[in-house]
Amino acid sequence: MTYASDQKMHVLDMPARTRRIFSMRDAVLTQWEHEVRAKVRGADALLTPILINTLPAFFDNLAEALTPGYPRDNATSNTNAPAVHGNERARMTSYGPEQVIQEYQIFRDCFADAALDAGVPLRRRDWKVINASIDTGIREAILEFTAMHESFQRRIAAGLSHDMRNPLSVMLNSAQLLQRRAQQFDVPALASKIIEHGKRLDDMIQELLDTLSYHRGQKLPLVLHRFDILPLAQQVADSVNTGHPGKCQVTGASVTGWWCENSLRRALENLVGNALKYGDDGPIKIHINTLRERMILTVHNTGSTIAPEQTERIFEYLRREHQGSAPGWGIGLPFVQNVAESHGGSALVDSAPETGTTFTIDLPIDCRPFVTPDA
Repeated sequence: MTYASDQKMHVLDMPARTRRIFSMRDAVLTQWEHEVRAKVRGADALLTPILINTLPAFFDNLAEALTPGYPRDNATSNTNAPAVHGNERARMTSYGPEQVIQEYQIFRDCFADAALDAGVPLRRRDWKVINASIDTGIREAILEFTAMHESFQRRIAAGLSHDMRNPLSVMLNSAQLLQRRAQQFDVPALASKIIEHGKRLDDMIQELLDTLSYHRGQKLPLVLHRFDILPLAQQVADSVNTGHPGKCQVTGASVTGWWCENSLRRALENLVGNALKYGDDGPIKIHINTLRERMILTVHNTGSTIAPEQTERIFEYLRREHQGSAPGWGIGLPFVQNVAESHGGSALVDSAPETGTTFTIDLPIDCRPFVTPDA
């Protein structure tokens, strides 16, 4: 049995020439992997299962297409294998479009070299099939690769636009309080909040502009530096307490680590924002702890809980389980998960009527070894 995407042609049914072509597979894939790692930027860092991807099926499809009378015009006929290759390259690598194209071009050269070594002559009709396979494979892979990156950009842009509401809300609340307290002592503090969150809003707009041209894969671009997470959590809580006095409480340890401060702030604001929307009159509790070189940040609220069948899907993009008047959590939670995973960590949820809802961000205290330089 071959690896072809139709899984139909059996070795006993192959003409002698086709069997000789199939016998070239290991040589072609071995040479291809060696040359791709040497010539294609970013390939050397990939593990073999990720690098090889759908190439075995592509090879076998090509062998079938080179078999007279077999119902496959070229290696891309009747299959979405090239599109799947482009999709995975977008999701799993730091490739740009030129790297995807280069992989297919190298495959053509390796196939020709192996055929020469194996004494398999490639006639004009064969080259027509090979070139059509490579050209169509490139086109279909690039179309899917580009579509995936456009999807990533839309998601990041949507998340940033969504998160701009948080500092804007603080600014508006502070301005409204200023109107009512024009002669009171806390005017400078409220003015400082407006300035601080105005600057944050400007940073988000710049980040949005940056991400519209981001082509490096699904992980978020992170700017890492060393800071204490506890003051950041307190700042987020203070922003909530400006409009809801005493609502948000911060407990736990001071933990200093290497993370992206802006991304973690936005992730925490999303979790606290959801707790405000779906919680009851009880407090929102942010707690910070450490365990075995990991920082554990939790956000807990009581009130509306998440059904067990929904917890597995709660981080899906644009998932909106609540059908009432409250805004859905469809953009914020996928962003929270992306922040955690981009740091080499994870995000999880625990929700039950007896205990309330707790979202957890679990990160290495020093995430530098787990973040690629381009991330």
